[in-house]
Formats: sequence, structure tokens, C-alpha cells
Amino acid sequence: MFRRTFWFTTGVAAGVWATTKVNRKLKQLTPESLAATAANKALETGHRIKERAVGFALDVRDNMAQREDELGDALGINTSPELPAPRRLAAIENRSNPKYADDRTTYSYNRNEDH
Repeated sequence: MFRRTFWFTTGVAAGVWATTKVNRKLKQLTPESLAATAANKALETGHRIKERAVGFALDVRDNMAQREDELGDALGINTSPELPAPRRLAAIENRSNPKYADDRTTYSYNRNEDH
């Protein structure tokens, strides 16, 4: 009698366990559940790709700046050159020169005189 009770209880427990497993799997295979799972995986993949793309862009920017500095040093662009002293026009400096002393001309720039 105890044997039969033992095996009956074991069979019922196995049946409950198997039914629970099958029901869970069926719920996972419904269209709504499959769509939600696909959406979640797509979001996770998108976030992973975004993080990698941002990291890649930052690496490219850092390496680009480093390479520009290397090229600037190699070409001498980054060094500040000695600028020559500012030049002044000879006409301004030589105002006392008799050649430039008489700036008066006979030509009038008034356009109204022609009419």
C-alpha cells in the first residue's frame, strides 16, 4: 500500500512539474512574448553599439588631435614665429620731406563742378 502511495505521489509531482514547465514555455512562445523579447534584445544591442560607437568616436578624436600636434611640431606650425616690427608707410614717415610737402593739386574731386 505504501508503495502505491509513494509512486502515485511521485507521478503527481512529476506531472505538476512537467505541466508547469510546458505552460511556461508556451507563454514564452506567444507572439506578444516573442515581440517583447525581440524588442528587449534589440534595445540591448542598440545600447551596446551606441557605447562602442561613442568610445570609437572619442578615440578617433583623441588620436586625431595627437596626430595634428605631431604634424604641427614636425612642420613647425605650432611654434610661434618671431614677427617683424610693424612697418610704416614711407609717405607717413617722410612728411617733412620736401618731395611730399606740397600735397595741393589743381584737380578738384567735387563731382558737382563738372555740371
